[in-house]
Amino acid sequence: MNKEQTVKIEPKQTFPLTIKRLGINGEGVGYFKKQVVFVPGALPGEEVVVEVTKVLPKYAEARIKKKLIETHHLDKTLCPVYEQCGGCQLQHLRYDQQLREKRDIVIQSIERHTKLPIDKLDIRETIGMDDPWGYRNKSSFQVGEKDGKVLAGLYGMNSHQLIDLDQCAVQHTLTNEASVVVKRILSDLHIPIYNEKTRKGIVRTIVTRVGVETGELQIVLVTSQKDLPKKEVLIREIQKSLPQVKSIMQNINGQKTSLIFGKETSHLAGKEFIQETLGDLQFELSARTFFQLNPVQTVKLYDEVKKAAGLTGKEKLVDAYCGVGTIGLWLAKQAAEIRGMDVIPESIEDAKKNAKRHGVSHATYVTGKAEEWMPKWAKEGWKPEVVVVDPPRIGCDDQLLKTILKVKPQKMVYVSCNPSTLAKDIQTLSPKYEVKYIQPIDMFPQTAHIETVVLLEKK
Repeated sequence: MNKEQTVKIEPKQTFPLTIKRLGINGEGVGYFKKQVVFVPGALPGEEVVVEVTKVLPKYAEARIKKKLIETHHLDKTLCPVYEQCGGCQLQHLRYDQQLREKRDIVIQSIERHTKLPIDKLDIRETIGMDDPWGYRNKSSFQVGEKDGKVLAGLYGMNSHQLIDLDQCAVQHTLTNEASVVVKRILSDLHIPIYNEKTRKGIVRTIVTRVGVETGELQIVLVTSQKDLPKKEVLIREIQKSLPQVKSIMQNINGQKTSLIFGKETSHLAGKEFIQETLGDLQFELSARTFFQLNPVQTVKLYDEVKKAAGLTGKEKLVDAYCGVGTIGLWLAKQAAEIRGMDVIPESIEDAKKNAKRHGVSHATYVTGKAEEWMPKWAKEGWKPEVVVVDPPRIGCDDQLLKTILKVKPQKMVYVSCNPSTLAKDIQTLSPKYEVKYIQPIDMFPQTAHIETVVLLEKK
């Protein structure tokens, strides 16, 4: 038998396993006969007996049958449906240890996807929250019906079973309260609830968002059709029960899709947006505006970006993937000129409005990709000293990385929500750029997600 060959793992096989570390999705990782086994809910340092649930070419998945040795970092879970929901993968791990494990997830990604010497890199301690609960300013709860009762919540882990949530431990108290009240009103008024299988019924999702600093609430009802029965009574009841609600909107999504929002949004009552404050910046949040889900940590994140950029007032700055312009506006006072771009036209409109509202006249926002605009500007003789990128989970576009290597800004500040794609992009940039430091920031306590701010400087 070839030494390289390993013993094959079979479905339903059981064996003891020592958990070595956490995987990128928060599952425990162990090795059986040199093969990787992922075990949801298992924590580093634990010894467990597992049963294999799935076998794939490069790894297997298993569930815990029995814990032989538990970690001493266990914590009490605040959520009664924690194990069924699967939204918070690490609620049973003490918070200080969550922060250590998240830093380790970043280290693993750098080791796996780059050739950089890990012992020579400055990978800092994770910046956590003083209070790691009730931080999410927005909830999107699917609506369903069971035995005549209206449910609103999230689909269970690896299933299509709706978990009814009255209290979510990581949601802001006002969004929790609003979801419960709207669910009760829908039930009292017998408004038809959408059924995914039959594709009949009307109300699909309750989206609630709070301005954490302003206390303003917005309710968005996602419906399968424009016609909403008992609309006036529904609006009146919501306003009577929830005086903090400043905006009630309806979004129409009749498609068979897992996407929450459809293209059409109509205004039902109050304003079309709510106000939110970040530091000394004010933002108008309309129904579909993207905005960071944890405003408290967002301030820390943007301050880290500001520190990494180290602007002196003379630099030209590109804010790629700029969204509604939040990062650029955060840095505006220290920059000579800002140019931001995003592929979503509505975001660019919002960015222009936000810049105008804050009196930032040295910012230009354009629709399109950075890899299209930067070479064009370079030809015109405009080259940035600093580029800030905050890409989606898939990381930076290859063309953008090639453009950066060509335009050669002095500094690049990379804000990442996915350590794996971050590491791959760093490797692509490594011939010309040196990693000065990596700063992990915990934007989503109790989950496996980790954000990072990385400073890269031209060699």
